[in-house]
Amino acid sequence: MRLRAEFTTEPFDLDEPPAHALVARRVIEAGGLDAVDIGPFGNTGEGGVDSVLAAVDAVLRKTLAAGATRISIQVNVIEEDGR
Repeated sequence: MRLRAEFTTEPFDLDEPPAHALVARRVIEAGGLDAVDIGPFGNTGEGGVDSVLAAVDAVLRKTLAAGATRISIQVNVIEEDGR
């Protein structure tokens, strides 16, 4: 089974990325996921169940510690061919 996790951390700062957003970027890039998309307001990662769930856990713990006051996460099961 493959999963796709999309998440956004808040509060936003339109002038420069806040510490929690930079932490989220580092976590998702280092998470051992098969596909990663870093966006200006959110990030997406795909991979196996264990990799995605570990990345979600790390994002929650580390971004909260870095000052996030809200984290929105959506996790979807995706087909093996990417649908």
